[in-house]
Amino acid sequence: MRQRTLWLAATACAAVAGPALAQTPAKPPPAKPSAEKASGTVGEIVVEGAPPPVRVDAEKKSYSVSGDLQATTGSIADALRNVPSVEVDVQGNLAIRGDSNVTIMIDGKPTGMFRGDGRAQALQSLPADQIDRVEVVTNPSAAYSPEGTGGIINLVTKKTAKPGVNGSARLNLGSERRKNGGVNVSYRNGRFTYTADASARRDVFGQHYTVDREFFDASGATTANERRASVGGGIGEMQSARTGLDFDLDADTRITGGLRYQNIDFRARNFETLDRVSAGGLPLLAYDTTADNRQGRRSVEASLNGSHKFGEGHELSVAFTNERMDEDRSRVLLRNARAPAGPTFLDDNETRNRVGRTQLKVDYTRPLGDGVKLKLGYEFNGDDNDYRVVFGRSAASAPAVIDPTRSNLFRFDQQIHAVYGTYERPVGDLTVLGGLRVESTQIDLDQVTQGRRDENDYVRLYPSLHLGYRLDDTQQVSASYSRRVQRPQPTDYNAFAVYFDPQNLFRGNPDLKPQTTDSFELGYQYRKKGQTYLATAYYRRGRDAVNDVFQDIGDGVILQTRDNIGRFQAAGLELVANGRLPGKVTYNVSANLGWNEIDARPLGFGSTQRSAWSLGGRGTLSWQATDKDFLQLQGYVFGKRLLSQGVSEPQKILNLGYRHKFSDRLSGVVTAQDFLDLSGFESRVVSPTFREHSKGAPKNRTVYVGFTYTFGGGKARDQAFDFGSGND
Repeated sequence: MRQRTLWLAATACAAVAGPALAQTPAKPPPAKPSAEKASGTVGEIVVEGAPPPVRVDAEKKSYSVSGDLQATTGSIADALRNVPSVEVDVQGNLAIRGDSNVTIMIDGKPTGMFRGDGRAQALQSLPADQIDRVEVVTNPSAAYSPEGTGGIINLVTKKTAKPGVNGSARLNLGSERRKNGGVNVSYRNGRFTYTADASARRDVFGQHYTVDREFFDASGATTANERRASVGGGIGEMQSARTGLDFDLDADTRITGGLRYQNIDFRARNFETLDRVSAGGLPLLAYDTTADNRQGRRSVEASLNGSHKFGEGHELSVAFTNERMDEDRSRVLLRNARAPAGPTFLDDNETRNRVGRTQLKVDYTRPLGDGVKLKLGYEFNGDDNDYRVVFGRSAASAPAVIDPTRSNLFRFDQQIHAVYGTYERPVGDLTVLGGLRVESTQIDLDQVTQGRRDENDYVRLYPSLHLGYRLDDTQQVSASYSRRVQRPQPTDYNAFAVYFDPQNLFRGNPDLKPQTTDSFELGYQYRKKGQTYLATAYYRRGRDAVNDVFQDIGDGVILQTRDNIGRFQAAGLELVANGRLPGKVTYNVSANLGWNEIDARPLGFGSTQRSAWSLGGRGTLSWQATDKDFLQLQGYVFGKRLLSQGVSEPQKILNLGYRHKFSDRLSGVVTAQDFLDLSGFESRVVSPTFREHSKGAPKNRTVYVGFTYTFGGGKARDQAFDFGSGND
């Protein structure tokens, strides 16, 4: 499979070197200041303003984050918390309307930084000040990858197109020696546009938590009680840089190349105690653990894109991306046994992951007259990954010796070939967009240590249908359907039991099937005099959801595995409102009332058919007190989440922000995150053999003071609130 991937990469490079290249049109269309039915787009409404805070079409909702003060000093997680439909809890776990199976893209392309176990850390580490807007695609058409049953989040970065040299520099200093800053610069001269930016961030974090477990025998009587208590903290450092070059061969042909580098380094220490007693209170097990953790992720991505316009709306585009990521984790534990008394042990657990990703995408779009549009495409995605765990153990005073029973090498290779087409036709005030995508997936699994090889191949069809009906200049209704898939993460397939600590193990499942979801939506949009109201009713039903399963395998040891839990369904109503109040006050509020049901009875382990209601929302009030002073208050409530064997309880955060404009070039900002110290997390797991209650609070309260200085001049090229990048 690796040779096939390399061959396809070489083919892609040759294709991109051809004459019909670049994804970005050479001449963006002019902006539309008012709502109208745009030709070739399933009805859309534009909210007035520069830039518009929200734009809606049948496939996506696009939210500007340029006015979000938390995004000025915070991470991508902070920016996403202010986007309707999106939930990011205090631990960095992301979901769309309660579904955590979400694909995150940057400028329309997936990235390895937002995949796997390190996604939450990347969201909480990478700066948000380079994000211009967030596109939320809950029901994509067949032109998009179907990966992510919850939908797609596309982070569209800021792009400067002023002539000459332009840029900005920023510096933010926070409490407890937090700090971040960066610089970006662009140069445009004739047919060339060069852009570059670099940033660095240093975060201080900490949290304390407790885990209480109660164990039962076959009759249901309590056999033991256990408490695990932990406190700790650490430092996270991030550096990122990117550079890009656009060259217009002529008025209709553009070539674009780019490089992106990211590095994340986490260092943390925590102290944990564990005490287990019998039902009568007699000590059974007790030990203390000091853990030193370090995690590094380095990613380099190269892209080469091109497009050629044959006429208005008639275009061929090719995009090639290659990414390499190295991830190294170190976890050194010093464990002192108190009951029964025993020697002090040192555990040294090293994880080394090497991840490679290749993508080739070819799109051909042709108008057929009278608003009819045909789009055809091919997409290839290849993953070539190695996951190695080296476990060493020794007495505290001796060097660690590798334990072959807890060390393993696992290789994961995956290729996805897709062909797709969409057909769009207006019929009066009704516009119909239908599509079909066919994907062939080949997965090779090689558990080298166990000498086990598995294959997991399949072919699937993914249809989509979008309808948009324009009622008048201010209102429209829409309906949509799409079939989505969530493939398990590579390590979910690893059959080797990974050792966390004496009481917790994790083992993957090579027989996992992809989760399939059918998603339905019905929407209403209204805009008048600067007020915008959106209402979306949604229903999702699916099968083979991949979820965590916990088992007591004896002596109080919990084995966490992954399995397909059977069928599930979810429904809800989401309301969004944006507008102005008297006194130069603007508001942006949203609420989501959702219902979820999981039928996990096929798993056994006491799993049942369960359901739960959840209510969550967010609100932002912004006050332009003077021409130079801007204040903002934000609040979030993340609703309850249903787990295969339990629930995750609601969470909440409250933030403040203030910005002062000293001049046209210099501005200052002060932000306070979680200033009432409300954030915390809590979850419960219930099974026939044990119950678990986890509760904790991260150290989120932070104050930042920052400054931004812009330089350069010239009239900016009209960006026209470009929607194209989400589908490129």
